[in-house]
Amino acid sequence: MDYLREIEGKRAHDHCYFHEKNIERCVYVPGPVIVGGGPSGLAVAACLKSKGVPSVVLERSNCIASLWQLKTYDRLRLHLPKQFCELPLMSFPNDFPTYPTKQQFINYLENYAKTFDINPVSNQTVISAEYDRNLGFWRVKTASTEYVCRWLVAATGENAEAVVPGIEGMDEFGGSIMHTCLYKSGEIFRGKKVLVVGCGNSGMEVCLDLCNHNATPSIVARHAVHVLPQEMLGKSTFGMSMWLLKWLPMRLVDGFLLMVSRLMLGDTSRLGLDRPQTGPLELKNLSGKTPVLDVGTLAKIKSGNIKVCPGIRRLNHHSVEFMNGKAENFDAIILATGYKSNVPSWLKEREMFSEEDGLPKRPFPNGWKGESGLYAVGYTKRGLLGASMDAKKIADDIHSYWLSESKHVTAFAPSLLSLS
Repeated sequence: MDYLREIEGKRAHDHCYFHEKNIERCVYVPGPVIVGGGPSGLAVAACLKSKGVPSVVLERSNCIASLWQLKTYDRLRLHLPKQFCELPLMSFPNDFPTYPTKQQFINYLENYAKTFDINPVSNQTVISAEYDRNLGFWRVKTASTEYVCRWLVAATGENAEAVVPGIEGMDEFGGSIMHTCLYKSGEIFRGKKVLVVGCGNSGMEVCLDLCNHNATPSIVARHAVHVLPQEMLGKSTFGMSMWLLKWLPMRLVDGFLLMVSRLMLGDTSRLGLDRPQTGPLELKNLSGKTPVLDVGTLAKIKSGNIKVCPGIRRLNHHSVEFMNGKAENFDAIILATGYKSNVPSWLKEREMFSEEDGLPKRPFPNGWKGESGLYAVGYTKRGLLGASMDAKKIADDIHSYWLSESKHVTAFAPSLLSLS
């Protein structure tokens, strides 16, 4: 069978392929194509490389880990201790602090890619990826190239696109409105009143950064949120939780975390930060909603340097009207409203991924594998630790097929390469 010639025939005679006339070449990939050059994609590529399985990583930006390099604020650090954030097969350097800085983590990722000789194809935005059932291959298309492969790994992650909520009056507001993906430092907001929308880890830390740059921030807390100390009893809260879960049921661990948090932080509801009825670990397990690990913001709220506000009703030219009927003037609004998966925009498959949120339909830990050689990494809502777990599983699974499948697939290689 001449696979590429059959595709070329379809392009020539099927009107459905007319829009692909600008594709300059077709590339055969003997191993998997990995869409996304962030930590998740790098982890899969490294695990595959260690087993002798080649792969091609496609990255839409001009660098690896573009979210970390281009869309994060300057003061960012890993919120969890480094041992819970390292990728498979390579630990953080011993001289890194417990909570590495943004630049230290980027350096780690660049060294990781260099160590495993991972060289993503940059500036390759995937327009579509579809499984051709007649031929048994995935067809992954960018603006100029079509990649043909037996296995496809979706690694664009759950933070691929910024979530920008529709707030009434946004077009009327006279100040600046930006998402945290564009926020670097509070320096440009020095002396200004700034409203931060969203009280997750990013929103809380941006407020703290604004305070440190002599801005006057307020934060919108629309929903109940768990705020926990980053460390308790001399241990990281996350590490303590993982250790306790080995011996105790989740409900008891949640009770312990809330009791210690109340002793250390006080009653957060008095500050306008109500706690959910469900415990922090159970809530994370059920919905993926991460508790806030406090790095100093709560002290600023207690001292009055940061004001907590209810939900927004609408924006006016110079002011923000809140759900309690009060209004207040602000110079700028920062949307700490999170990110979402973009998988439904490019993956032409509806069995594994939900069209609603772009995440695997099967819950963790079973959402990493689909049908016809499709895999997912970075969608567990369990951070880098969850991505590393899935990367190992994916590499093991592909490797188990690799020897027998490659013998069959490479039979087509000469004809494929002659047309590439």
